[in-house]
Order: sequence, then structure tokens, then C-alpha cells
Amino acid sequence: MTSSSTPAPAPQGAPQPLRPLRRLTARGRDEAHRVASPLELFFDLCFVVAIAQAGGELVHAVAEGRPGMGILNYAMVFFAIWWAWMNFTWFSSAYDNDDALYRVVTLIQIAGVLVLAAGVSRSFADHDYMAVWLGYVIMRLAMASQWLRAARSAEGAERTMALRYAGGVLLCLVGWLGLVLLPEHARAWVFLVMAVVEMCVPLYAEKASATSWHPHHIAERYGLFTIIVLGETIAAATVAVKSALTEHDALGELLPIAAGGLLIVFSAWWIYFVVPIHGHLRSNRESFLWGYGHYLIFASAASIGAGLEVAVEQAVGTAHISTPAASAAVTLPTALYLLTVWALHSRYFKIGIAQQLVLPVTALLVICCTFLGDWAVPAAGLVSALAVATGTTLTARTAGRRRPADAAAAAT
Repeated sequence: MTSSSTPAPAPQGAPQPLRPLRRLTARGRDEAHRVASPLELFFDLCFVVAIAQAGGELVHAVAEGRPGMGILNYAMVFFAIWWAWMNFTWFSSAYDNDDALYRVVTLIQIAGVLVLAAGVSRSFADHDYMAVWLGYVIMRLAMASQWLRAARSAEGAERTMALRYAGGVLLCLVGWLGLVLLPEHARAWVFLVMAVVEMCVPLYAEKASATSWHPHHIAERYGLFTIIVLGETIAAATVAVKSALTEHDALGELLPIAAGGLLIVFSAWWIYFVVPIHGHLRSNRESFLWGYGHYLIFASAASIGAGLEVAVEQAVGTAHISTPAASAAVTLPTALYLLTVWALHSRYFKIGIAQQLVLPVTALLVICCTFLGDWAVPAAGLVSALAVATGTTLTARTAGRRRPADAAAAAT
């Protein structure tokens, strides 16, 4: 999983690690042993720094009784992080040649997300998006330069596609100026309009020619980022519990929250990775929906960690919200995660109505746990764990019934 992105022996179209500068040409979808590169893993880790900043500010907003504004700011900042990450991920799957220039431009994108992360606190506190906008501009200019470099090495429809990507990225940067130039009350509308426009750029660009992204590589990249986000969730919750124990010595109140949070995160990991999704990624139509839908998966997974921090602060009396409100900060993103993973992943592999209903029913039960007072989080964790056990049992029973049927069919 951490080996070089350059396979050996390299098939036609794969990068040749001989010169520091090479033509940026498309790689093949049929490359064997295509895995995430060390540069891609480093890229992901740096992006999680920005996610952690956004999650921390969401905690402060919700704990102070400003959930509406906090969620809006979180959605806007998270979109910038996720969109820049996703664009790089799909581009690298199709064009990564791992030469010196490619690495330098990728490191510039990482610098951009660090600038964005530095501006997250100001965007939440003062609605000042200048640093966030600047970091996004750095990331997107670097991405546009990669597309222009790809266009230089391409011909025909592929060149048109690359130029459309580069032009779309640059035009969208002009639109995003509204976040720093327009009045505060108009910024939410700027975000909504520009988010839609940004997501239309790939749809328009790939009408000319589809990029040669690698299904297994894409599935692995998304899976690795999910793991990193869930890891950040555990880290955030652990820090919150440690701080609360140090300052308030409230082990009895915090232990159920910690146990419930671990069950939720462990279940979230299990549910996501129980199916091999790369086989479902066969066309751009399926893949665009799957890739775009991960905004909700990543955002909700990160929000679970923020919700656990809120629950800890409420348990020790430092949050200015009610117990149901603090519980909802955990249960609502958990339910959203379960429903989105079911819609994008699980439903394609479920057989029968019982298997199909496991995750939707679990999401409903998790929401109901919101009203269980101090036991809301541990109850939500227990419900999530039972969903894993139920799904595993149903799958095993289905497989057990199919084996004799397959053997009988083979005998006839």
C-alpha cells in the first residue's frame, strides 16, 4: 500500500523512472499492481491537518450554542479541502509520472492546503475567508498547471479535455473571489453557486474524452483517506477525553462516551471496507456519483470526532448546550455516514430485503438514541456494533445457502 506508484516492469503508458523530467502522458487502466504512492499518502496526511482545524472550530461553534453558523462554515471549508483533494486524486490516478516537476507541483498543492488550514479559525470567528481563499487559489493554480502540462503532451480529444479542465479551474477561481469581495450575507450563495459550477467542470471536460483513471487505485485512495479521517476522529476524541480528565477528573461521565465513540468508529471502518467497491467503478457516470458522494462520507466521518468532543465538553459542564443537543452532535453525523455508505457502497452487494435494510434501519435507530440522555453515545455505539454483527451474520447465511445450490447446479 505504500510502495512507489511506478510499477515494475512498467507497462505501456506507465512512468519510466529514468529522467528527472518526463512527458506527462496518460497511464493505462489495466496496469497491474497499481497502488498509492508515498507522495499520495503524504498528500493525504497534510490535508487531514486542515480537516482537523475545521473540526476543532466546529466543536467550538456547537459547544457555544451556534450550531447553524458552525455547520455552514464547516461545510464551506470542508468543500474546499475535499474538492482540491479529489481533483488531485483522480488526476494522479490518470497522469502520475512521478518525475521531479510533478512532485514539486504536488508539494505546492500541499503548501496551499496548509495556508488554508491556517485561515480556518479566522473564517469561523470573523467570517474572514482571505487565507482560506488564498490557500485554495494556490492549490487550484497548481492543479491547473498540471492539466496544462498534460495537454502539452496530449493530442486530439484528450488535449481538448485537459484544456477544458485547466480553463474550468481558472475560471472558477475568479468566481470564488466573491467570498472575499462580496458582503457577508451573500457569501453563502456564492459558495452554493460556485460549488455547483466546480462540480460541473469535470462533467463538461470529460465529454471530449474520459481520463484513464485506475478503478482499483481510485478505490484504494478513497479508502486510505477514509482511514485517515477516522483516525483523526479517534485522535480528536482522545485529546478531548484526556483534557477533561485532567481538568475535571470525571471518569464516570467520560468512560461511556469514550466506549460508545470507539464502537461507532470501529463500526464505521468495518462497514466501509466490507465490500470491494472497485468492481463497481466501471464508467464515468457511476464513478462521478460515487466520488462526489464521498463529500458526505468524509464530512460526516470527521464530524463524528467533533461531535464526540462536544459530548465530552457537555458531560463535564463546559458546553453551553443541552444533553440532547450534544448527543445529536454525535448521532446525526453517524446516521448520515451510515446512510451514505449504504447508498454508495453497500447496497450494490446486498442480497434480499433483510440485508438491504440493515444500514438504513441502523441509521434510524442511531437517531433515536439522541433522546437517551447521558447514555445516547454508548447506545449509538452499541447499535452500530450490532449492525455490523447483523450484517455479517446475514451475509454468512446467504453464502451458506448458495454453496449447496452452486454445487447442485455444477453437478447437473
